[in-house]
Amino acid sequence: MSTTNSTASSVKERADLALNDEFLRNAVRFTTERLRGGKMKAAEEHGNWDEWRERGRQIRLHTIAHLDYYLNLFADNARANGVHVHFADTSADAVKIALAIAERKSAKSVVKSKSMVTEELHLNHALESIGIEAIESDLGEYIIQLAGETPSHIIIPAIHKNRYQIADLLSKEAGETLPPDTSILAGFVRKKLREKFLETEIGMTGCNFAIAETGSMVLFENEGNARMVTTVPKTQITLMGMERIIPSWTDLEVMATLLPRSATGQKLTVYMSGITGPRREHDADGPDEMHMIIVDNGRSLQLGDPEFQELLNCIRCGACLNACPVYRHIGGHAYGGTYSGPIGAVLTPALKKNVAEWDDIANASSLCGACYEACPVKIPLHDMLVSLRRRKVESGHGNKLEAVGMKGFSAVMGNSGRFKGMLKLAKIGQKLVVQSGDIRTKLGPLKGWNSYRVTPSLPKKSFRDGWGTLEAELRQGLKELDPEVRQRMETIVKERKSGGGHEHG
Repeated sequence: MSTTNSTASSVKERADLALNDEFLRNAVRFTTERLRGGKMKAAEEHGNWDEWRERGRQIRLHTIAHLDYYLNLFADNARANGVHVHFADTSADAVKIALAIAERKSAKSVVKSKSMVTEELHLNHALESIGIEAIESDLGEYIIQLAGETPSHIIIPAIHKNRYQIADLLSKEAGETLPPDTSILAGFVRKKLREKFLETEIGMTGCNFAIAETGSMVLFENEGNARMVTTVPKTQITLMGMERIIPSWTDLEVMATLLPRSATGQKLTVYMSGITGPRREHDADGPDEMHMIIVDNGRSLQLGDPEFQELLNCIRCGACLNACPVYRHIGGHAYGGTYSGPIGAVLTPALKKNVAEWDDIANASSLCGACYEACPVKIPLHDMLVSLRRRKVESGHGNKLEAVGMKGFSAVMGNSGRFKGMLKLAKIGQKLVVQSGDIRTKLGPLKGWNSYRVTPSLPKKSFRDGWGTLEAELRQGLKELDPEVRQRMETIVKERKSGGGHEHG
């Protein structure tokens, strides 16, 4: 059985729990590989994927660089469409605004479509604290709500659950035993939620993109529940991170190409809804009253920061999670916050600006750069993780033993003689711990690594040891070349060493 492990005090402790949960590891690995494979196939079929990634990056860079202008433009146009626009500086402000609207409507329940911002604000708990039932209508979100857990993935929140666990949860809700048949389970949830859609006073959504030029908001989804949330209840509340804005509908074409392919490998999501204000006089459906709460909650702290401003470019596709070797082993709950994976490892401490509380989360990365390669808008998350680690040390939260180790590493790597000497000593010393060609001991710094994998031993002959022989072979090969070709190659080498001649074919 998979369990939520966010109650452990550190990333390492939560990761240890996850690594010992075989079902969790298998479920996360299976789903992320499927999503990653779908994304890679969709990108390949698209043909000029990197060009579109660059287009997406430029749109996001431009928008964030002029965020105040586009936010004001959006707010003016949305208000002209009849939308009540609210700006919330903090999470407490956003919650206060949402609760005030719900209380004014004497709401007994709120039906929600999937929204990471409401998770970030812990809005469900706030609603329940004043006696208002909050019902998640996305199937995955509904499942983890019944389980009393938080999302473990940005796109697929119940990635860590199987159909037997889900059947147990839904059986308790149904008051009868439901079989672990996905069609029967989905049918029960569909019937249950239809009743909630018809009864509720307020529908609540997130926002994938807000269109500044028309004051519209756009939702991407695959289940159709967001359309129910935005058409049946009399009042709609949309919560949007302040960075989720783009200038025009033309820009949406780029995002509608990048987001579904990066998230799930789809060419298009099943439903893409554009909403421009509440119901008009002759409209058949839609809310009578619409509110847009634009949330800061630490986002503006990234503006003007050369290392972290690009963090606001994120379009919440989850591609970095699926590509990350760390996430694929430990899942989302090990990160301890609302957002997981590489984006969570950067976003959580950046928004919180609390190094003491989140000083270990940036270490949950191999710095391999897979997140950057997967990101549809080219956010350099691996560079940001390095910056967070540096800031951690500069703020006085670094590990003293680690600092001593890095000084020793620098001393060895900065001197070729010391480096060769250490290699010779290491080859001798490793004989005590090598088993079947690998180092499997779980002592000292190797304990954490070798608990779940093995360390390869140093080869008998290194590349450096063999370089002299290889160089001699190369020189002999040059001697055997045609004299004109050899002379041409030697000229190229000389020019490059002197800093000239870069036009050679």
